[in-house]
Amino acid sequence: MKLLIILLLWAILLTLCWPLAFLILVLWPVLWLISIPFRVTGMVVHAALALIRALLFLPARLLGRGWTC
Repeated sequence: MKLLIILLLWAILLTLCWPLAFLILVLWPVLWLISIPFRVTGMVVHAALALIRALLFLPARLLGRGWTC
């Protein structure tokens, strides 16, 4: 569904301003490649925070408390 909406928006842009649509079509892979390090950094930060949360809630889990978030 998301891909269909993106394609529809691109087709509308193609009919209204075709040079801009082709520029977006050419630059999209470059922007995707630039965003890869930011995605990896986000995954690493998410994993580190999950590890810290698991370590903080470990005593409660060992004692049998069921009210962890």
